[in-house]
Amino acid sequence: MTRVWLSLGSNVEREKHIRAALDALADRFGDIIISPVYDSASVGFDGSPFLNLVVGIDTDLPVRALVEWLQALEAANGRRRELGRQYNDRTLDLDILTWGDACGVVDGVTLPRAEVVKHAFVLRPLADVAGDERHPATGQTYRELLAAKDFSAQALHAIPFTWRGRTL
Repeated sequence: MTRVWLSLGSNVEREKHIRAALDALADRFGDIIISPVYDSASVGFDGSPFLNLVVGIDTDLPVRALVEWLQALEAANGRRRELGRQYNDRTLDLDILTWGDACGVVDGVTLPRAEVVKHAFVLRPLADVAGDERHPATGQTYRELLAAKDFSAQALHAIPFTWRGRTL
């Protein structure tokens, strides 16, 4: 089994789509690790605020199979891929952040994902749930990476979020 960290985000019917994603991930992969949920401004375009969080799963699936499963989950929640990869509103955005200690391109996916150290809405929740784990490329812990960054321009607010009877 490989520990995989995923980034989840939504700015269209946010609570509905995040809950649907968590349900599907838990139903498919069993016990999942869930970070606090953050409210953040959209980045790169003028859109509604996002809900963002990080989820850890353990899987035996190959990278490509997980990517296809995640894309099917996005599509089932109204994600429109014909809009392209440019910044736009998203019903659900699911990205693989890390795949164990993998570095480089695996099944067409660059690992670890560059956004891990680029955006507060990714690094903050990852540091919350895996703060002592090390970034596969830099060797620094996620807590160290977060402490070294100035994310003051990226407003991020933890919010209470209820899923399956518990507040995250």
